[in-house]
Amino acid sequence: MDHAITAKPKTSLLLIFLVVLTWLLSVPVPTPALANGLAGTPPMGWNSWNQVRCHDLTEDVVRRAADALADTGLRDAGYEYVVVDDCWQAATRAADGSLQPDPKRFPHGIADLADYVHSRGLLFGIYAVPGSRTCAMANDAYPASGIGSLGHERQDAETFDRWGVDYLKYDWCYADTVDGLDRKAAFEKMRDELAALPRPIVYAISEYGVSSPWTWARPVANLWRTTDDLFATWDSVLATIDRQAAVAVHSGSPGGWNDPDMLQVGNGTLTADESRAHFSVWAVLNAPLFAGTDPAKLSGTDLATLGNAEAITVDQDFAGSQGRRLAAGPGYQVWGKPLSDGGFAVVLLNTGSTTATVSAVIPGAWNVRDLWAHRDVGTAVSASLRPHAAALLKLTPR
Repeated sequence: MDHAITAKPKTSLLLIFLVVLTWLLSVPVPTPALANGLAGTPPMGWNSWNQVRCHDLTEDVVRRAADALADTGLRDAGYEYVVVDDCWQAATRAADGSLQPDPKRFPHGIADLADYVHSRGLLFGIYAVPGSRTCAMANDAYPASGIGSLGHERQDAETFDRWGVDYLKYDWCYADTVDGLDRKAAFEKMRDELAALPRPIVYAISEYGVSSPWTWARPVANLWRTTDDLFATWDSVLATIDRQAAVAVHSGSPGGWNDPDMLQVGNGTLTADESRAHFSVWAVLNAPLFAGTDPAKLSGTDLATLGNAEAITVDQDFAGSQGRRLAAGPGYQVWGKPLSDGGFAVVLLNTGSTTATVSAVIPGAWNVRDLWAHRDVGTAVSASLRPHAAALLKLTPR
């Protein structure tokens, strides 16, 4: 990358000039992706974990989430997968070895719940693990035994097919230390079982970036986690952003996406500025977008963040390169990626504790649009930003 950066800090002013030449024009050539024809763009939806975690998960929670996605317009904005995370399972398998849902919290069964989700114009996802125990069994004292897929991979895949599952989150959960499994081989085994099904099922794997899955997972899964769990704090968001800088070249269409974890918009201590910054970087990263809060209780501000059609368009637009970090220094980061219309998307991020102006000079002549303000802002790639705020800009050739 040819670039020049000059920083001129003042009391509350940080001015950064960035010139990007060959870097943004280079297109990486990742290894071939999983050939299941799915996840041509980063998947979007809702996942139960960040909202209710384990013991509060019920079929009513899932039904209400599906209703809210439809009623708030998030479904029409692209949030199509409703994913039931850990703790849906009964304490043991059935006599024939098949998985079964908790009878008190899911009294109507998973197939009935999937039918309901489908009736709302949405797709249904579920959680499983390659080892013998789930994460909640280890971390949430979930009272179960033998509900992992180890030794039941084909049976579980066929069960998911019969229930009408469209998306599988397959979570590692100590399967190396507890069961002695190898990550790549274990994830490949379920990949092969899913491939044998008549029903197409998006395959999402999660081993938290421990074995650098971006280097081997493209032929194995449609998306793979690049980090440990994301929490609803600015420090966690920023640490996760920092970890994405080294993995960008391994993500891409069709069907193979780096996953920096589910969105925390609307959760924890995140301010409106922090939530928009979080969403802005995820959009430029072509990250899967999974809401992890009660969509029926979103504030108007958080709903506008999750439903920002212009930002979502950036996330769903892959033109040969996931977003990369172009520059970083004390109090600032600049991220960017090419767009399919010949333009660029740029995130100007103030990571500091005071208001700052962050500016970038990109070769060429551009019309600049602020995708949070929803207005054209001239020709300068620049924004005055409050602490922990970001500008998401679209640059269109003039």
